[in-house]
Amino acid sequence: MEGIIFVVILLSLATWIGLLTLRGQFWRTDQRLEVGETVLESLPTVCAVIPARNEADLLPTTVRSLLRQDYHGSFTVFLVDDHSTDGTPDIAEGVAHALNKSQQLHIVSAQALPPGWTGKLWAIEQGIQAVETLHATSLEKPDYFLLTDADIEHDIANLRRLVAKAEKDNLDLVSVMVRLRCKSLWEQLLIPAFVFFFQKIYPFRWVNDPNNTTAAAAGGCILIRREALNRIGGIKTVRHALIDDCALASAVKGRRQGAGGRGQGAGRQGGISLLSSSETSTDAITLVSTFSTGRIWLGLSTLTRSLRPYPSLTTIWDMVARTAYTQLNNSPLLLILTLVGMILIYIVPPLGIILGALMGNWGIAFTGLLTWLLMSLAYLPTIRFYKCPVWLVFCLSAIAFLYTLMTLDSALRHWQGRGGAWKGRVYPG
Repeated sequence: MEGIIFVVILLSLATWIGLLTLRGQFWRTDQRLEVGETVLESLPTVCAVIPARNEADLLPTTVRSLLRQDYHGSFTVFLVDDHSTDGTPDIAEGVAHALNKSQQLHIVSAQALPPGWTGKLWAIEQGIQAVETLHATSLEKPDYFLLTDADIEHDIANLRRLVAKAEKDNLDLVSVMVRLRCKSLWEQLLIPAFVFFFQKIYPFRWVNDPNNTTAAAAGGCILIRREALNRIGGIKTVRHALIDDCALASAVKGRRQGAGGRGQGAGRQGGISLLSSSETSTDAITLVSTFSTGRIWLGLSTLTRSLRPYPSLTTIWDMVARTAYTQLNNSPLLLILTLVGMILIYIVPPLGIILGALMGNWGIAFTGLLTWLLMSLAYLPTIRFYKCPVWLVFCLSAIAFLYTLMTLDSALRHWQGRGGAWKGRVYPG
């Protein structure tokens, strides 16, 4: 029995050595938007599209942050009211009026949600259609769309940095994982780990390498070239995707679907799976991915942040469980492999320390301790980035155990017909 335990712990150690040496230095937090000078040699036209469903509490801050951008090019904001009942459009208009920028804000009332669309993507699609209609007779069509969520407070220079990054590096899509809220005890415990897991599945260096097939994005803040969006067939190409950000990035980057698997682009709740597969399996994406390629970039932002609060375990649990099983293509086999993988990588090291000490086998205990320390060291940059207590690095095993339970619950919700629930809607996985 001791021999079997030792082999399992050695396998966990070997896995961590492989992750740290072969997986794109995923633990580093150096891929940041706010690095280096921001030099704009041209001023492309940008239109922001914000899907908003009952966001009245956050809009006074988030809409204000967009309308106060220090970008000197043409910039307009289209807020799509997705059947809100809390006065969302009135609040947005009031903010624009107070800033004397009513001409810069356009309110679009969403039509009924058609079959085959998620609410957010349908709202974005209508926002883009409204932009195209407004510019139909104009020679100055937008060069870029800024797709952003209604809970994002943009740093005053965020748009300027996004455009400068896209123009300088000739990118079709630039996305930043904004700084997530990390104030409550549960947020400090679980949110940095969410980002860490996301980076482990989608190493930002791989995403940013045009020769690597890994594709990912963060849906809270995406700048995409209008030409690139048209090239992939528009938002309707990913219209059914619950995990829409990486589906869009996958289509833009032009990964082949099928040659080498359906691979590594899959979703914002990716922190809880080891084996991920893209939910964007439509024929349209397959066709586009086979014949076109694009350059994308994904990084962290230290200044632009999400205001969405997650004050309790339940709120974070629901966020993850909403799409975790979708990311696994609703596959029981992938679910089993993911659960086994999470246990091997995160749970086995501390168990090895405990079992080794109880059995008096210090070889097992030392191997478990070494693996646990490697895991904690890998987590340290993320904890520092979020300015959380350093002792949290030693809690990653317990945190991973919670995320594993969230993944299992996501599968249970899917089997019970409750998967994909978000803001009063339930989407099939």
